[in-house]
Order: sequence, then C-alpha cells, then structure tokens
Amino acid sequence: MKLITLDFETFYDRDYSLSKLTTENYVRHRDFEVIGVAVKQWDENTEWVSGTHAQIKDYLMGYDWSDKMVLAHNTMFDGAILNWSFGITPKIYADTLCMARALHGTESSVSLANLAKAYGLQDKGDEVIRAMGKRRVDFTEEELSRYGDYCVTDVDITHELFMRMINDFPRKELKLIDLTLRMFVEPMVDLDAGLLELHLAEIKDRKDKLLADANIEKEELMSNPKFAVVLEGLGVTPPKKISPTTGKETFAFAKSDEAFKALQEHEDDRVQALVAARLGTKSTLEETRTQRFIDISRRGILPVPVRYYAAHTGRWGGDDKINLQNLPSRGPNGKKLKQSIIAPAGHTLIDCDSSQIEARVLAWLAEQDDLVDQFDRGEDVYKYMASSIYSVPADAVSKDQRFVGKTTILGAGYGMGAPKFQHQLMTFGFDIELKEARRIIRVYREANDAINSLWHAAQDMLKDLHNKSPAKLGRAGVLRVDVDKTAIILPSGLPMYYHGLFAEIEDNRPQYYYKTRRGPNKIYGGKVVENVCQAVARCIIGEQMLRIAKKYKVVLTVHDSIVACVKDEEVAEAQAYVEECMRWKPDWADGLPINCESGTGKSYGDCE
Repeated sequence: MKLITLDFETFYDRDYSLSKLTTENYVRHRDFEVIGVAVKQWDENTEWVSGTHAQIKDYLMGYDWSDKMVLAHNTMFDGAILNWSFGITPKIYADTLCMARALHGTESSVSLANLAKAYGLQDKGDEVIRAMGKRRVDFTEEELSRYGDYCVTDVDITHELFMRMINDFPRKELKLIDLTLRMFVEPMVDLDAGLLELHLAEIKDRKDKLLADANIEKEELMSNPKFAVVLEGLGVTPPKKISPTTGKETFAFAKSDEAFKALQEHEDDRVQALVAARLGTKSTLEETRTQRFIDISRRGILPVPVRYYAAHTGRWGGDDKINLQNLPSRGPNGKKLKQSIIAPAGHTLIDCDSSQIEARVLAWLAEQDDLVDQFDRGEDVYKYMASSIYSVPADAVSKDQRFVGKTTILGAGYGMGAPKFQHQLMTFGFDIELKEARRIIRVYREANDAINSLWHAAQDMLKDLHNKSPAKLGRAGVLRVDVDKTAIILPSGLPMYYHGLFAEIEDNRPQYYYKTRRGPNKIYGGKVVENVCQAVARCIIGEQMLRIAKKYKVVLTVHDSIVACVKDEEVAEAQAYVEECMRWKPDWADGLPINCESGTGKSYGDCE
C-alpha cells in the first residue's frame, strides 16, 4: 500500500475559522475555499498545487486512490475536504495527531509544531498567520509561493513523524484510527430535523414554565441554601465539597466545581435550566446541542465526530463540539436526541453493548475466580451480592435489594469508601445510614478478597514506579509495567502514562500524584485498578469493532457499545454476527467471561 501525505490550506478570517466553527460547519460552509494542497507520494518530493476548485480536483484525480493510505495531521479535517469537496475515498486513513495522542499520552501537546520540536525536525513556520482573510485571488505570486512552501513543510514534517512513530505503533490501532475517522469523513447516518425542531420548542417551553412556576428571583438562585432546596425539590442531591478556606463541608456550586458542572449535563432539562439560570447563560446544554443537531441537518447528513484515544485510558470521546458519548437516555428528555439519529432509507441500526464489561474485567484481572464463574455461568451477580448483603436467599432478593447489590458490584470494585457509597445511593433515591454503608462495603470486601489484593498490588506498583523499581500488576501476561516510561503497557501495546509521578506525605503515608495539564491528579491503588479495567475493556472493544467492520459499517462507538448500520434485509443475520463479534475475546483474554446484548431500530434511540 502506497502512502500519500497531504495538507490543505483553506481560506479563513477572524469570524470564519476552525477556532470559531466546528470542522463540519467549516468545511460545509458557503465561505469554504481551498487555496492549495501539498501532496507527497511515499518519499518523493512534495508538490504544491494551487488553483480553482476544478483545477485542484483535476490534479487530485490524477492519483489512483484505491490502494493509497492518506496521511495528514488532523485527518478529520483534511480527510473531510478530500471526501466532501473532491469526492475522493482512499483505501485507508492515517493520522499523526491520533498516533501521537496514543503514543505520548493525552496530557502531552501533540500539535504539529510541538511534535516537530520534540522529534528534532524542522520548524513548522507561521506563514498561515499572514494568510488570514485572503482568498486565493488575493495572494500575490510571491505570497502564494511562500504559502506553498509553508504547506510543503507541514507535509514533510507529518511524513517524517509518521515514519518515526510507525515502528512503535500497533497495526490494529492503525486500523482503529482509520475506522474512527471514517465515522466522520464518510458519514452514513442522518438526522430527523422535524423531531429536533419539535424537541427544541418543547425544551424552551419547559424551561420558561419551570422558571415562571418556580417564581425564583436572582437572589434566590445565588443563595446556596435556597438553590440547594430547589435542587432537592427536583430530586437532586446538592453536590458538596470541603471548603479549602474553612475546612468544613459546603455546597459545591462554583462554576469550576466538577460536580456542579456535571449538573449542566443532567438528564433532567429542568435541572439544566436552573443551573444555566444561576450561571447567567441563556441556553441549557440540551438546547445548545439540539440546535447544533438542527444546524447540521440543514447542511447534510451527520458526520459522527468521535475522538480516537481521547481519554487517559485510551477510550474514545466526543469531538467537534458534539459529545455523542453522553446523550441522555433517561429523564424528561430521555432518548430524544438519540431518536433523532436515524438510519438512511433501506437501512437499520444495530446497537450492541458489552454487558458489565468493567466488572467482568475486574474479577478476571484480580483472579476473583468465584465471581468470574458466576459471570461465566450467566448468573445474576447483582442478586448474589444482594443475597450476601442482606443474608437472604438469592431467589428472595427484592428489586430494591438487587439495585443495592448492583450499585455495590459496579461501584465498590475500585475501593470506594462508605461515605462516597452512601452518597452514590442517595443520588439514586436510596437513603441509608453511614453505618449501613460501612457494613455493605465490608461485606463486599470480605466476599472479594482477590479484588482487595489487586488494589494493594496497584498501590505497591505506584510505589515501585515512583522509586524506579521493577513492578508488575494483575493477571500474568496481560499488563506490563514500564518503569522508564512511568507507564502501564496495555494489551494493545500502547502505554497508559502516569507522567511526573510524585509523592507527598499525607496522614503519615505517601500519597501519589501524576501531572496533567489541569494540575496534579491524585492516584492510588483503587484508581489505578479502575484505569486499568477501563483500558483493558477498551482494548477488547477495539478488537471487536474491527471484526464487525469486516462485514458491516460501524457508525458510532459509545463507551462499551458499538453501533453498526446494515441493510434492512440483512438485519437478522447482521445482528447475530455483531453479537458473535461482541462475545469474541482476544487470545490474551483467555478465561474472561464476555457477554453482550443488542437491539435494532430505525433510530439510535429505538435500538432496544
């Protein structure tokens, strides 16, 4: 397969730029214009071509793209131009931006300029700054030549970065980059504009009615105690924190408080409305996101923006100002946005979710064999946990008791303490005493001694990493600890970093932190185990997604689920195949009890 590295230079000004618009909007905008493109075929000299749209298209069509790998730095942008503006589809897409995030960690700056410095390559230059506001016809011959040289340099840097990174980059991950980019660059799903318009009107009406009925003055919104009462009236437990000033518990209502920011994405738009009103914003997140969907629907079908290696654990994330990873499924707006994402005519969506994969990975990685066996036999592990908690036969466990068992299995596996567990149950409407929360946590830990041991092993690993001593973690043959990189090497072959790991003495013992762009991040044994389980689950989901993509178009991945789009006449066969793929596991995961459940529908929200 031959490599083509390319970079498009396009018109932009103060108001029309990628810093102001999404990639989708920018490329589909009426002001969009390609100034020129630099192209490097394998290791040949890079060419710069500028001209009219027709001239550039004629030049690009001179290549046979059927056997080409197209490489760029931010291929979501350049690939979209190649496909949407020029109708060109290569055999595979590659992206040094994606590769760098995976190889160097999500906390590293992976801009082309910074990577060029890190790898000791030529300076990127800044000619693009002088191109602002200029259409192609506005450039002098000399200016256009300098701009071309700048673009050629970008391509040469990108090509060299790829050649430096490719030897250490897993081939399966290269395929996952291609698959992720195609969700955006080669879109397939559509949007139901009528449903979105109706939903937007309903949201606004509900918000206006809520604020009018509540008769809340600005002073009340800004009063912490009164605002807390209003939230409680909507069934929300007000978030709290320890004040750094007084050392006492207080409400976490500052705009920088993570728990308060999370309320902006609450599944109940009434909660979003109250938070928006307190912050002084005009629109709720639900309004903004719905309007953005409507705007996209007016420009065309939905390019699905999913960021490869968005999280520390390697999981995918939202991109292009549309976070499809957290569309609401419950509450007054439950599934409205999901239902607006529809299959094209003659097609159906299949949404397949990996059942309890984190809990399964945890039990397997810790070698908690009794729990692994329960999962493997298809038993209701939540009910058995509740049976232990409440000392009743499994067949006598009530619905509420099972829910507590479920919350325990899914929450306590990473070392959660009793106060946090109590608070978590409160958010679900279960009010228990702290003493009872402590008892439940104790029951869980006594029943899962191997998981307890894994937390302690992870804490020991942090100590070894910090001291640059040999270290190991978990089931043999799955993870490798790289002391030199301060990282855990995942089954994919990619590292999960703990950059700048350091310790501070707190309560007469070392507390570890690692450096992030937002500042030091606290890390401990239970949190490491959580990171590892999510990362291992992501490795499995990635390989399963590649298997599905061999036969069907994968259009989205959200957490532990994969969405495929298939022809109507193939639904039954395709659903069976997708489930088969989602129950498959790699050789390194021998003994891991994996299962899944799927649904089909004409819309994403109808896949039950």
